[in-house]
Amino acid sequence: MLSSLARPASATLCCSFSTLAQNNAKVAVLEASRGIGQPLSLLLKNSPLVSHLTLYDIAHTPRVAANLSHIETRATVKGYLGPEQLPDCLKGCNVVVIPVGVPRKPSMTRDDLFNTNTTIVATLTVACAQHCPKAVICIISNLVNSTIPITAEVFKKHGVYNPNKIFGVTTLDIVQANTFVAELKGLDPACVNVPVIGGHAGKAIIPLILQCTPNVDFPQNQLTTLIGRIQKAIMEVVKAKAGAGSATLSMAYAGARFVFSLLDAVNGKEGVVKCSFIKSQGTDCPYFSIPLPLGKKGIEKNLGIGKISPFEEKKIAEAIPELKASIKKGEEFVKNMK
Repeated sequence: MLSSLARPASATLCCSFSTLAQNNAKVAVLEASRGIGQPLSLLLKNSPLVSHLTLYDIAHTPRVAANLSHIETRATVKGYLGPEQLPDCLKGCNVVVIPVGVPRKPSMTRDDLFNTNTTIVATLTVACAQHCPKAVICIISNLVNSTIPITAEVFKKHGVYNPNKIFGVTTLDIVQANTFVAELKGLDPACVNVPVIGGHAGKAIIPLILQCTPNVDFPQNQLTTLIGRIQKAIMEVVKAKAGAGSATLSMAYAGARFVFSLLDAVNGKEGVVKCSFIKSQGTDCPYFSIPLPLGKKGIEKNLGIGKISPFEEKKIAEAIPELKASIKKGEEFVKNMK
């Protein structure tokens, strides 16, 4: 499992143009004119894996689409504006990416964002269930631990639920872990891969340093500091922006990287393994982020957590109650929807 999780040093956001002929993915980005949505759309437009890119938001999407459409790559781009145009944006999509969320401010907790962000996710996923029920859904939000259960419950309500096609994108945690480990060890970040399991908030973010590629080792005090930094990494950006936004650029990069890996797998590339927050089958939690082999139908199988240290095992046990509470909160939200 360790070798399959590693990224080659030559890995880039764009894939080889030799795969151009077989790749005809239609990808939708919802909330595309905002802080994460715009750079994410730019990265997707730049990929030969994407042939059609549709953008949706309640404002400014025609401007964003017009701007992106001038870029000399193969993907056609069209912007859709307002709820009445959302069905047309979604029809025929293979992948829908939802980078939802009002910007987080330094004084805000994730719970402060719950009502606003979950309402947006629920509204958008209802439309997905109605107009592109077979698409792969990738949720990028401040509240993945709650919004993935919300998405699942919405799809269940509409009778189109497929747990192999609903992903909570936790790639930013991995990107940050790779960067911080590389800094401490003087390594090329492109050669480092740290699986990050659990959830996508606070102490539920659990980097598996024991499974890092290449092998690394830290004294206990440094390890504790490192894990604490990874768990609170997004706040470094929130504080640096002084209330003017969150980790929009790094989140867009991480989201695009996940989508490209997913499209590679759908196109038949073997050995694609990514961590994602999904419906769990092997943990004491209904949803959990674990390494997943991806394939043509989404999730190929569940690899489980793999070998962990006693320290990491303790971190998992500490995270479970918080995760269960966030999951239940999301499920209850859908039950109370009118």
